[in-house]
This record gives sequence, structure tokens and C-alpha cells, in this order.
Amino acid sequence: MAYVLRNLPEYPDEHLLVGPKTFADAGIYKITEEIATVSTLDFFTPVVNNPYDYGQIAAANALSDVYAMGGKPLTAMNILCYPLKTLNKDILTEILKGGADKVNEAGAAIVGGHTLQDNEIKYGLSVTGIIHPKKIVTNAGARVGDVLVLTKPLGTGLIISAIKARKVLEEHISIVTKSMVLLNKAASEVMLEVNVNACTDITGFGLIGHAHEMAEASMVTLSFFAGHVPIFEGCERYVRMGLIPGVSKLSKKYLKDAIRIDPNVSEELVDVLFDAQTSGGLLISLPEEKVEVLCAKLKEKGVMTADVIGEVRTREDVSIIVTP
Repeated sequence: MAYVLRNLPEYPDEHLLVGPKTFADAGIYKITEEIATVSTLDFFTPVVNNPYDYGQIAAANALSDVYAMGGKPLTAMNILCYPLKTLNKDILTEILKGGADKVNEAGAAIVGGHTLQDNEIKYGLSVTGIIHPKKIVTNAGARVGDVLVLTKPLGTGLIISAIKARKVLEEHISIVTKSMVLLNKAASEVMLEVNVNACTDITGFGLIGHAHEMAEASMVTLSFFAGHVPIFEGCERYVRMGLIPGVSKLSKKYLKDAIRIDPNVSEELVDVLFDAQTSGGLLISLPEEKVEVLCAKLKEKGVMTADVIGEVRTREDVSIIVTP
């Protein structure tokens, strides 16, 4: 994708405040001195067997990009592909109901959408939100000396793979679904209140992939304490079973020259750090003196985790360092 984007023409626009150059979570376009729009789009095939839960997860995942930038979602449009002749219509109803309920929880409104006949189900949202042009949080603001905080555990990709392979333990489905349907709204509101330096949400490229983007955009090196990173129970077991998502393997291969890993960090844990997330948490970079307040407020708001998992260093020969 980086190759494709590099070879696309550029059309400069003075109102485009955030575009695709830094692989930001959403695009931001200035309307007035006090209002800018936040635009994003995401959709994917089912990740759980329950259609209502799938609809909620897909919606929460799409909304997350707006929250990662510090924006407020306003409207959403459904994107739905499905096999019309073979799929029970009640399944479609449940998917769309799950999405609508999650959008309503976010305080936004479904305003329409588009459907397409396809051989497999795909669902997601195109979301539009608003933000103050001077209060944008991007992945390009991490500063040397910052600490890194993560608001959800890792491992959704591995558990989803286990679900698809029918090798998952039932209790793991429950806990990972609870995480994926949880909006990043509260975490976003807290990070704005505390005034952090940078943020990104952890989705398809995993913690390491999105951290790499933050490091490159901010021209720093991010160092992670592997033993402090929260992960879902059972993930290392699923790694040993070979249930690693294909995109996780690709990220690991692509970033092999951009990361330095301490040999004392287990290979299973490294694979979890690369695990492709669905509706993951926010990775927040902020000054050390603010971290106690941030973590306390995150816990008050019911965010799943508020763990310091790393720090921001002066740029080295790699963008990511992983220590025990």
C-alpha cells in the first residue's frame, strides 16, 4: 500500500489539514477557523459468528478512527456486501441493527448507505465527524521523553483466527467480543482533557505496525516493554497452534529491518505484538508528568486497560525497540 500511495498524484488543497502522507487514522478537512470534518471508512468480513455482535464490532472499529484523532462522530453510512440469494434476511437485519445501535451509542446518526451483491458478507461504515482545527491529535506528535499508554489488550486477531478454525475456547470469545464492541469514545475524551501529544488506534497492522507509523511520522523511536503489554488470555497458546493471521505475518516480514527485539522476549509474545487487531484500543503518547492523571481518568471511565507499555526515544537506527 505504501508503494501505491507514493505513486499516486497529489492535488494540493490548503483546507486539507490531514491527508494520507503520514498514514493518519482519518482525513481532516478545514471548513472554518473553528470547524473541520473528520472522514474515515472501514469494513471487513465477519469476525464472530453472532451477526448482531459482528455489526457492533464493525461499527465500533470504523468509529475508532475518528476517536483516535480526537474527533466527534456525527453521521455514518452503511457499507454492506452480501450473497442475496443464499443469505437469510434476518442475518442482514441483525448486522445492521448491531451497527445502528453502536452508532447511536456514539451519539451519531445513520444517514443511509450502499449495498452490493457479493459472494461473502462484508460490513462497515463510512463515518464523518467534526473537530476543532487546533485540537487535532495525530500520530505525528510523539515527543522524546513521552510515555506510551495502551487502552485495550492485544490478541483479537489470534482469537478471531481460533474462532474461524473452530479451535477457540468459549470464554475467550466472550472477553474478546466485549473488547471489540467497546467504543474508544471515553478514552478519546480523556486524552483530549489531558492534552496528549499523539495517538493512533491499533487495528489491522497490530501494535508494532501502527507504532512504526507513529515513529516514522514523529521522527522518533518507540521502545516497548513487552512484559507490560496487556494481552488476552490464551493468545500465546493460539500462536503455538499456528493460528496467526496472514496479515500479521506480512507485517512481521515487512518490518523486520525496522525493529530491534531483545532475545529474551519470547517469539510467542513477539507474534502477539504483531497481531492484527480488530477494534483495538488507542496507543497514546504523552509527557511523563501527565501519565498518572491520564491513567486514573481512563480507569474512572471504565476503559479496559490503562497500562504504560513503553517510551519515546531519540531516533535510532530502527523505529521500534522491544525489550522484556
